[in-house]
Amino acid sequence: MGTDLKRNRLTFGLGTIGRDMIYSLISMFLIYYLTVVIDLPTATMWWVAGFILVARVFDALTDPVMGFIVDNTNTRWGKFKPWIALGATATAVFTVLLFTDFGLEGAAFVVMFAVLYFFWGIGFTANDISYWSMLPSLSTGQKEREKIGAVARICANGGMFFVVAGIMPLTAMLGRNFGGLQQGWFVFAIIVTVIMLGGQCITLFGVREPRRFSGKRQSTSLRELLRVIYKNDQLFVTAIAMSLFMIGYVTTTSFGPFFFRFVYGNAEMFSIFALILGVTQITSLAVFPLFSKRFDRKTLYTAAIALITVGYLVFFFAPVYTMPFIATAGVLIFVGQSFVQLLMLMFLADSVDYGHWKLGKRNDSITFSLQPLINKMGGAIASGVVSFVVILSGIHGIAADGGPEDVSEEGMVMIRIAMLLFPLVCIVVSYVIWRSKYKIDGVFYDKILSDLRERGELKDEAGS
Repeated sequence: MGTDLKRNRLTFGLGTIGRDMIYSLISMFLIYYLTVVIDLPTATMWWVAGFILVARVFDALTDPVMGFIVDNTNTRWGKFKPWIALGATATAVFTVLLFTDFGLEGAAFVVMFAVLYFFWGIGFTANDISYWSMLPSLSTGQKEREKIGAVARICANGGMFFVVAGIMPLTAMLGRNFGGLQQGWFVFAIIVTVIMLGGQCITLFGVREPRRFSGKRQSTSLRELLRVIYKNDQLFVTAIAMSLFMIGYVTTTSFGPFFFRFVYGNAEMFSIFALILGVTQITSLAVFPLFSKRFDRKTLYTAAIALITVGYLVFFFAPVYTMPFIATAGVLIFVGQSFVQLLMLMFLADSVDYGHWKLGKRNDSITFSLQPLINKMGGAIASGVVSFVVILSGIHGIAADGGPEDVSEEGMVMIRIAMLLFPLVCIVVSYVIWRSKYKIDGVFYDKILSDLRERGELKDEAGS
């Protein structure tokens, strides 16, 4: 059993390296690609920005339906792996197509982009929900889940920061070798797609899913779908808190390339800044299990939010041309964010067991469908904020070699408020909601597992 646990930690985690490369490429840099690399006209950009917002909201709202489909899947390979494979394949195809130059302009470009982006969202949703909802089935022990989650988040963040830190220099280098910057981004998209498919194969063939839950497997009807979500009060609270946190976090990270180019005045420093933060975040996730042995989750979450708050305040009041202040603020924010990111994953996992205990039926995928729903809703609102501020502040109309001197004073204020103060408010409110309503601590969780065993719905787990 111990060997399987260690095997699952590694093979589950490695599967998400390329996934988060692709998600970061689309969620954080697609607008930059459209705005700076291929330089869409302002009228076309308005249509594209509006469609991205609408598509992400629609895609997010249909995530529970995908969770419902996964929960009702019954194959010889289980319910998760078929959808992981199908979703990964579709995501790979449409990622490459989104960065392909079809030579279209105006309405034709908008229509083509809308179709490709829509199907990219469907493919990633199928993969994302089935992948993460597998996690609670790998262990019922809170500490083991933290270890699995920590490895997965380290791999995910490693993939994300490879893109964040490497995309500017690598696309420039590839562009010089393949005939232009757009071609450089196209080749980069192919590279991260291949990495994603390789990692997904490791998960598909490496993870051994235990058969731990007893009793006859019950399907969930479409009529019960919303009941599974709103009757699980702990899931509902976690979802609201996560949504607000992700809106703030993604808004800040999405503004990064624009901040370093148009406020700090040196776009190349963004990659160095991202590399520092990437190492900081991965290190934080690696040491998380050491802190979790000494402190309970409520203490860790409170400390993480405190670090994030101090980081934002330092960032907002720091001199914009002083890298040490900016780097210090970034380290504080991302140390805290890495802890919050992992803790929220654990809150979702525990909500699966809570829902099983309270409602008498286990719905891993419907429960975990709220994670991509939250990420997409947060990303949608963040993309909307970024897109509209980029346009309204005048950044979109600045030439490719422009800098801070080309941005008005009002535009600078708008960027700093949108990147720093607005996200901080969202994050603090998310913490207040979680602190006042979330109640699954260690004692309550042990009671949940004990009751499930007494009901004959859970087998004992070695190594938990």
